[in-house]
Amino acid sequence: MLKGIPAILSPELLKILMEMGHGDEIVLGDGNFPAASHAQRLVRCDGHGVPELLDAVLKLMPLDQYSARPAALMQIVPGDTAETPIWGRYGEIIRERTGLTEPFEEVERFAFYERAKQAYAVVATGESALYANIILKKRRHRGRIGRRRERRARKAGYALLCARGARRRYPAFGE
Repeated sequence: MLKGIPAILSPELLKILMEMGHGDEIVLGDGNFPAASHAQRLVRCDGHGVPELLDAVLKLMPLDQYSARPAALMQIVPGDTAETPIWGRYGEIIRERTGLTEPFEEVERFAFYERAKQAYAVVATGESALYANIILKKRRHRGRIGRRRERRARKAGYALLCARGARRRYPAFGE
């Protein structure tokens, strides 16, 4: 058992989240989503709902700050009278975890399916709500150094140890 990792996240899903690079997308599909036929990598989370998984994933995975809308929802098919109260719950979770107030892009159903085929992974859930599918785009994580510390080090001309172990030297001004 590791501290701080939500128990709902399986080792397989944790591995997927770690493997994803910035700009990669992950689909959290509802119980009706054709996950097996659309996934490059399929993770089964049957018995769990999308809101619980979304909350757990966002505790560990940052959303892409360079994307105007880092989360995509499947648009309701014209003429369908389905209600989507679950979208409000998604908005609350994303606001709480990221501070984003308008994170959603609505994608036409078949365009959503095509985008899901390109996603890094698809998580199949047991969510019973209609139109409960969501695509999340991952942000680049800066690691332990942080932006402010990196800027200070660059100005001072210090060498920094990068995530992969390579040393990087920023020349001081005037060199």
